[in-house]
Formats: sequence, structure tokens, C-alpha cells
Amino acid sequence: MTDTPLHLAKRELQRLLTSPKVWIGVLAVGLIAGLSGPFGTIDHLSPLPRLIYWILLSASAFFVGSGVGTFVHSALRPRLPDLVTTLAAGLCVGIVLTAILAAINRVIFGISPLDPEHLLGTFANVGVISLIVTVAFVAFDRLDETPDDTPETPRPADALLRRLPLEKRGPLLSLSATDHYVEVTTPNGSDLVLMRLSDAIELATGVDGLQVHRSHWVARAAVAGTRRDNGRLMLRLTDGRDIPVSRTYVSAVKDAGLTSE
Repeated sequence: MTDTPLHLAKRELQRLLTSPKVWIGVLAVGLIAGLSGPFGTIDHLSPLPRLIYWILLSASAFFVGSGVGTFVHSALRPRLPDLVTTLAAGLCVGIVLTAILAAINRVIFGISPLDPEHLLGTFANVGVISLIVTVAFVAFDRLDETPDDTPETPRPADALLRRLPLEKRGPLLSLSATDHYVEVTTPNGSDLVLMRLSDAIELATGVDGLQVHRSHWVARAAVAGTRRDNGRLMLRLTDGRDIPVSRTYVSAVKDAGLTSE
């Protein structure tokens, strides 16, 4: 499965928009900024309009910035070094957020969005806002990966399956890398999760399975048989999909008793 940068950006926005933790963080940032009134807003706006202004700005900056950043990073990652890709994504996010802030300031303060002095000042301020957005994004993404600290023994792969929509959760069948996402598949469907394949496999500890390709992991119970495709070993899963086995992992597949070839 190969997704376009636009599809990955939509997936990321969907994940963020449905995360209560993200909304709590966005509202918290907006409330703190609204109460403190940075960048002179405390002198020009009364408390209620100031809160609305900063909550609106916080939400638009976070969600639009995350979508733009994911799109640009996904589009450039196959062609450029990761550092260059990240810097380019950050620059594009800054430009888009500057345009959003200029438009909001036009509505609230009547400032012309084409005023060069205003644009330069806005672009400088966006650096601070972008930093807040980035820190919040990383923090909430880490919280999503952290299992609940409860005395009960977690079921296998619970920490991973919690990141899927409720209707798609179930026994883990396979994990497949696609760009910087992992496609997590159960009998109830599949969904993309923003993480590395190695991290997803670690979260799947407790499920009897193995990595069979640099981009694929399968649960042993999900393997229904094997076949050859132009000499290449393929695993036929219980849901009808075929997963390729790379030469590196053929011996591991044989040792696991998944093929007698």
C-alpha cells in the first residue's frame, strides 16, 4: 500500500481531530495565550475577544500546520535528506501560518495583509507559535504511545491497538510500513499509525509473530499458507492478502514452521 502525501496528510489530520488529548492541549494553549495576551493583544482586545482570538489561532495553527508539515515532509522525504526535508516542511508551515495569522488580523484589527512591515512582524511571531505547535505535537504523540499505568496486565498489543478506531480493533494480523506510517491490520480492517515499523513491532510484544520483510511483520496465527510468485516466497494471510518474504527472513520463516520449502 503506497499513499500519496495528500492522503497521508488527511490521515494525520483525522487522527489529530479525533484525539481528545490534542483538543485539550490546543484549548489549553489558547486559554493561556488568551489570558496572558502576548504580542500586544492584551492592549488591543478585551478578555473575551482575546480568548476567542487565541483559541482560534491556536487551533488553526496546530491543525493546518500539522497537515501542511506532513504533506511537505511526505512529498520530499523520498528525494531529500531528512534534515533538509524537515527544514523545508518547517518553512512551508511558517509561510502558511503567516498567511493565516495575517488573515485573522485583517478581520480582527483591520490590518492590511499586504502591509510589508506587518507581514515581517507576523512571520517573526509565527516562529514562536510554530515552536509551541511542534512541542505540543511531539508531546501529545508521545502520550498516545504511552500505555496506561494500571495494575492489570495489558493484553498483547493493547498499546498499539488503542491507536486504531474502535471499529477496527481486533486480533493483530500484520504490520506494514508505508513512508513514515505503519498500516496496522486486524480482521476488522486496517488503519495508518504515525510511527516507525520497529516501534510498532515493539508495541506488538506478546503477539506470536515475526518480521518477514523490512516493511512487513505478520502474526503466526494469521498465516494460512504459502506460495511462490516468480520464485519469491509469499505468505497467504487469513484475510486473503499476500505478504512477501525477503531473503533475509526466509530462514526465520522456516524456523517458525510457516513453510517447509
